[in-house]
Amino acid sequence: MLRDSATDVFEEYRPVLFGVAYRMLGRVADAEDVVQDAWLRWSGADRADVREPRAFLVRVTTRLAIDRLRQVQSRRESYVGPWLPEPLATDFGNAPDTAERAVFTESVTLAVLVVMESLSPLERAVFVLREAFGYPYAEIAAALDRSEAAVRQLAGRARRHVEEGRPRFEVDPGRQRDLTERFMAAAAGDDLEGLLSLLAADARLVGDSGGKAKAPLRIIESADKVARFLFGVAKSAPAGLEFSLVELNGGIALLAHDGGVPDSVIQLGVADGKIQTVYIVRNPEKLGSLAVS
Repeated sequence: MLRDSATDVFEEYRPVLFGVAYRMLGRVADAEDVVQDAWLRWSGADRADVREPRAFLVRVTTRLAIDRLRQVQSRRESYVGPWLPEPLATDFGNAPDTAERAVFTESVTLAVLVVMESLSPLERAVFVLREAFGYPYAEIAAALDRSEAAVRQLAGRARRHVEEGRPRFEVDPGRQRDLTERFMAAAAGDDLEGLLSLLAADARLVGDSGGKAKAPLRIIESADKVARFLFGVAKSAPAGLEFSLVELNGGIALLAHDGGVPDSVIQLGVADGKIQTVYIVRNPEKLGSLAVS
């Protein structure tokens, strides 16, 4: 296989490889590093023996992601405040298959990625390959060098953990957009009652700053506390702060930016027509890829 051909093959599968790595790691930079390492393995491999390039590349990427996840888990144990995945710009609007889009989108939502943090690296790998990409158990077993029976056990355990831990959020884009717009209008318009009417009684606010920006170091619980915190934030916001609606992690989100520099991302978890969770990412290390031109 000629070098140019090898590059073309790798670039064809790069989106899949990044998708696997990002779901495993929850960080864009870490995922990109893993994909780059996969390219080095691919470019240096004896490709004459590779019958299925996609399977080979997914196997390499998955194993590299497992190794990287084991390394970063120790860093996350000392992370300041709650940890949220890095927001990822997505565009699933043109997906031809609604059912396929729903499954693919669900596996990249903040809520699911947060729950996946409780999985072991192997469980997470099996869950991603099986639930997000639909790989057969036999192929996953080959990728992880495990028996098919062991992979089935890992998959069942991972699925139970995720099902038990993830919130039952709605994924209707129209409803999420409507509530996000009303949420922004109420917070910016000093409309406390309006904001409270959008929040579930047991609403929660999860802020991620990593100690590098102002954000609550503990999860805020109850509609009243969440609303009052948001009002305090709105009143102290810089005068030049602008908001725009963007699609992140398969759903509508608010991107706050000042002169094009991202300040924060706000995304809402919605269920039964109410806002159940407000996610706020303010760690500047997780916002660099969202700069507004």
